[in-house]
Amino acid sequence: MSLDKKPLRATVQAAIDLSSGAIGGVACVYTGQPFDTVKVKMQTFPNMYRNVVECVTKTYRVRGVRAFYQGTTPALMAHISENAVLFLSYGFCQRLVRNLSGMDSKADLSDLQKAASGSFASVFASLAICPTELVKCRLQAMHEMKTSGKLAEGHPSTVWAVIKSVLKTDGPLGLYQGLSSTLMREMPGYFFFFGGYELGRTFFTPAGQTKDQLGPIPLMVSGGFGGACLWIAVYPIDCVKSRIQVLSMAGQQAGFFSTFRNIFMKEGIKAIYSGLTPTMIRAFPANGALFLAYELSRRAMMNHMSN
Repeated sequence: MSLDKKPLRATVQAAIDLSSGAIGGVACVYTGQPFDTVKVKMQTFPNMYRNVVECVTKTYRVRGVRAFYQGTTPALMAHISENAVLFLSYGFCQRLVRNLSGMDSKADLSDLQKAASGSFASVFASLAICPTELVKCRLQAMHEMKTSGKLAEGHPSTVWAVIKSVLKTDGPLGLYQGLSSTLMREMPGYFFFFGGYELGRTFFTPAGQTKDQLGPIPLMVSGGFGGACLWIAVYPIDCVKSRIQVLSMAGQQAGFFSTFRNIFMKEGIKAIYSGLTPTMIRAFPANGALFLAYELSRRAMMNHMSN
């Protein structure tokens, strides 16, 4: 390829990574949103629900099926922005790792190098997801905040009402409450996320073939395995992040370590893992759908570009 075409190819590749990540984010939300709602409720109010079944039953009895999709709009915004930025940054970080390692631009990275690329990319994704995830978590736990008396019954519970409330109370930086927790979750989490995914793809790739030749089932299983690795590694951090983002709605401002210490000392280790069951149930279908949508859309766009 001539030198004048290299910047154009890099721009097109970046657009493909961005678009494929966004498509994967949509697939992830619609597949896993009900499980995510249960997770946030149990993380924030572990004493209100004894187990997953009770949380699902009470939620359905009080508010019906729609309650499980509370916060879907900000969740879509969160996952589209996060995954678009994540996979765009992931492609860039892979190219950076190749350059730093002195590798050819088309050389395939090892699974460990790809895991490291995912960890670096998560820094950019954290900046994109923190504001939208703040709104999502608050909407998902709004009913429990009102029931527990931490919030007035008439408090508005729409996306834009939550955003206006944050801006009025804390200003634009208020949308980044929980950013340090998000970074602490994302950087190690995405190391295991992409590392687990690539290990899965390596395991399913027959001798003499490449990972790009894998079909839908191996891609979904590999994606689900990567998601499970992520949550096992960082679940306590995510629990603290949810507490900070939800309880700050009632004016309870606390940092990561003080929040973690309060949960551990007052509620015990069990509270830190409250909601893990629906999270692990969600991990396989949601992340399997994410990577399947990402890989298939990326392949289609790459094939179109090469024709």
